[in-house]
Amino acid sequence: MSERDAVDTWLAESAEFTQNMAEVSETSAEIWAKVLGAQAAKADQPPRMDPLNTLPSFTHFAQVLADNPQQLATATMAWWQAQANLWQSAWARWMGEEAQPVVEPSRGDKRFKHEQWSQNVLFDYLKQSYLLTSSYLQGAAHDIGELDPQERKRIEFYTRNFVEAMSPSNFFALNPEVLETTAAQKGQNLVRGLKMMLADIERGKGDLLIRQTDMDAFEVGRDMAVTPGAVIWENDVLQLIQYAPSTEQVHARPLMFVPPWINKYYVLDLNEKKSLMRWLVGQGFTVFMISWVNPDERHAHHTWESYMGAVSDAIDVALKETGQKKINLASYCIGGTMVGSFLANATKKKDSRVASATLFTAQLDFADAGELQVFVDDKTIDAVDEEMERGYLPAQKMASAFNMLRSADLIWGYIVNNYMLGKDPFPFDLLYWNADSTAMPAKVHHFYLDTFYRGNAFVKGELPVGDEVLSLADIRGPVYHVATREDHIAPAHSVYRGARMMENADVRFVLAGSGHIAGVVNPPDAQKYQYWVNDDPEAPTLEAWMEKAEEHPGSWWQDWQPWLASHSGRMVKAREPGAKSQVIEPAPGRYVKVRFDQR
Repeated sequence: MSERDAVDTWLAESAEFTQNMAEVSETSAEIWAKVLGAQAAKADQPPRMDPLNTLPSFTHFAQVLADNPQQLATATMAWWQAQANLWQSAWARWMGEEAQPVVEPSRGDKRFKHEQWSQNVLFDYLKQSYLLTSSYLQGAAHDIGELDPQERKRIEFYTRNFVEAMSPSNFFALNPEVLETTAAQKGQNLVRGLKMMLADIERGKGDLLIRQTDMDAFEVGRDMAVTPGAVIWENDVLQLIQYAPSTEQVHARPLMFVPPWINKYYVLDLNEKKSLMRWLVGQGFTVFMISWVNPDERHAHHTWESYMGAVSDAIDVALKETGQKKINLASYCIGGTMVGSFLANATKKKDSRVASATLFTAQLDFADAGELQVFVDDKTIDAVDEEMERGYLPAQKMASAFNMLRSADLIWGYIVNNYMLGKDPFPFDLLYWNADSTAMPAKVHHFYLDTFYRGNAFVKGELPVGDEVLSLADIRGPVYHVATREDHIAPAHSVYRGARMMENADVRFVLAGSGHIAGVVNPPDAQKYQYWVNDDPEAPTLEAWMEKAEEHPGSWWQDWQPWLASHSGRMVKAREPGAKSQVIEPAPGRYVKVRFDQR
């Protein structure tokens, strides 16, 4: 290339870069206008200076640090020494010498995978200095002084969120991949990224609603929730789906699912290969599924009791449809908490319609109820109540809370990928489901937070439902109780404690590998993970239970199927959906298709 050609190329590239930066500036102005407009619309609402109520905990922690100077000094000196070692290592590399890293990211840390984080001395120094500081801060939050366990959990949680937010990978000028991409694409990545951010702010009606997948790549009823069936009954809070049989004969006794209303049921019917619904139908079970409404102002009057009443009505419909006197219930997460209260209430009311119950990752004892517990205290519940003044908690509020549980992956990773690198997120059905959030009916959600999370009333024998006061000891009958080993929402040890407290039930406890979703949605054909069983119900802790537990490869579904079959009666001719009821519409029905970002 001649010198003149090189100059022309440089001028053209400079002009392209300048034009892109002008577009970046224009889009940034639009973003600010949207954000400021949304804030102006809320001008009559007093600002919440500390909506998560972190100040009291960190004020107390500051005093704890002051009261433990030796521990703090020891940790700080170790940090300074590590930083000094890092500086020597970095200096040696600048001088052209070989030097081993002082600290390295964990195996699952995706933030520093670009080669320049290791090959470039400056970026490698930034990375290692950050990792040392992150470890120091989180170690102090975990180790120093004496704190109430719940307060310690809050300190650790918010410290982790802080250090994840401060990662150099989250900053344009400190991320080598972003700088390299911006230079290579003449800033076009920033143009795409900020336009994506503007669209996400518009979708969130003034709040940044980060897209984690392509929300137009999937459609409920077309790509997911596709197991054949029909809606055979509905009221204003649920639709009841009956799935079509795929075998000539089925077990006489039906199975009805009570899924969580904190998200949508179709995680259990995500696609043909992962669908628990399709698998159960293929095993010869007549399966019914509750599909909860995505509530709005019209559902403000509903309570925990009215949701339980809707479950009871759905049971009556399923029994009438199948001509049976008893039903098996299955439940997931908060749906299992409701089924637990339903079973206890059934004992008090002498209601014998439930033959057995299965609970997936369902908490009944909330003494140590996972990371979501950091959001529950008097002030944060008051803040949630304010958010629910229209009779429901907006769906994006709950989605934000779940994203904070894994902010490095579910928040900052997408901010870098989407808005800095300008990449469209990868189409992924599970992330579509995760983003397809639901609102919470105000009275139901307040009852759940206040009575279970804060009061732990079920364990104390103080759960008020209607005219009854319930305890875990009121639960009777066969119960199959599944926990997952890596669950951060319903920790396995917490689930196990709740299972043991059902002292008058015949409980089979099973521990599955992986976490809250993957550990439950684990079809046998995938040949993934494992599960543990132990028929000794007397082990006082999960650790003691595990000492004698037998490990089996693959899916716990293989253990559940014969247990469920033993409570499902003889084989009868398969039933078509709605044979004794009125088919309202094909599955998956209208309720599950309502998306909060399209209202």
